Amino acid sequence: MTSSSLRLGLRENWQQFTLLIIVNAFVGAMVGLERTVLPLIAEADFGLVAKSVTLSFLISFGIVKALANLFAGRVSDRLGRKRILIAGWLVGLPVPLIIIFAPSWGWVVFANVLLGINQGLCWSTTVIMKIDLAGPKQRGLAMGLNEFAGYLAVSLSALATGYIAARYGLRPAPFIPGLAFGLLGLSLSAFFVRETKPYAQLEAKIRSDTAHRPAEIKSQKSNPDPSFAEILLLTSWKDRALFAASQAGMINNLNDGMVWGLLPIFLAGAGLSLEKIGLVAATYPGVWGLSQLFTGALSDRWGRKWLIVGGMWLQAIGIWMLVIGRSLAGWLAGAVLLGFGTAMVYPTLLAAVSDVAHPDWRASAVGVYRLWRDGGYAVGALLAGVLADTLGIPIAIATIGGLTFLSGLIVATVMYETLPARRRTKSSGAVEQVELKEQR
Repeated sequence: MTSSSLRLGLRENWQQFTLLIIVNAFVGAMVGLERTVLPLIAEADFGLVAKSVTLSFLISFGIVKALANLFAGRVSDRLGRKRILIAGWLVGLPVPLIIIFAPSWGWVVFANVLLGINQGLCWSTTVIMKIDLAGPKQRGLAMGLNEFAGYLAVSLSALATGYIAARYGLRPAPFIPGLAFGLLGLSLSAFFVRETKPYAQLEAKIRSDTAHRPAEIKSQKSNPDPSFAEILLLTSWKDRALFAASQAGMINNLNDGMVWGLLPIFLAGAGLSLEKIGLVAATYPGVWGLSQLFTGALSDRWGRKWLIVGGMWLQAIGIWMLVIGRSLAGWLAGAVLLGFGTAMVYPTLLAAVSDVAHPDWRASAVGVYRLWRDGGYAVGALLAGVLADTLGIPIAIATIGGLTFLSGLIVATVMYETLPARRRTKSSGAVEQVELKEQR
């Protein structure tokens, strides 16, 4: 395909975009295999009692996935996206088999190292490829569709494994579908997905160096190819919007890791059956996934900042409802609120990072953001495990809810609006005033 034949937009690239949605659904299904049964396997098959040890699989997963995100973003800027996607699938293929035949918990932890690499490489590249294809006008919708597919697949996979485990046991049956997920994802990626880096190069040519960009990053005008260290510092701290997004992403996955690792154990201790635990565990990512069909697009109209703030605060309320719930209905209500709050946040954060970062180094910025975001799994697992062992699971869950509320407050205080249309029309705020002045 020649550069003259390339067009940005969802409608113009609907076939490849749809294919990438399907691929990302298989990525999500791989991680959904674990969300209902793996914490229960730790107790039932390996006799683990300490919650900090039980959650060691999440610590390994979170650290490795965070680093894989960083690698995927930077290397895909250099070598292209498709090769990274294929490599991620090759690493993920043995994960279900290792868990099925694991003779000790250490093997399960190792499987989650591989799963972290798989998720970091595959999910990052499908995100970046959809951003490439969509162009700037429908970025929120593109991210909503991406996260919808991934987390709906997480939900369906978690629900299915709960029912399979109740019928056939915790191992091996719930993990057998993972073999098919991996093979299908690899085949589609290798034979049908096309490289999308030329679309980012096209957007870079179209986009003016200074048009509609925050004042904080206009210094990059003289350096269109910043070093990795510069991108890392800019995304992590120097730019207010990118900093706010990175910390919110980390706290979001911190609470997701807590729900993944502690909620099944908490609900089992309350006397719920495997089927009902699977239902609650699946409701949260199910609402999360479905709601992103419109929350991502909503951010293209309303803006990014206050959707993120409201989503973080709604997550906190949902988490606290999980603690105070005393029935299946109460826990389901908490899972619904948590899922909807996460749907408000997840695609919007990715869209905000993409708003700020220049197309030439956007994949690297997305990788840095996802480093912080998925590092939240490791931090959340460690914090939740220690709190659960010392103060009990309810206090651990409630504390994570408090951190989530605080994160939303940081976004409300620090972040500037990143949506170009909203920035251009806003008349107050230091950043916007500088922008308008420079544009004149």
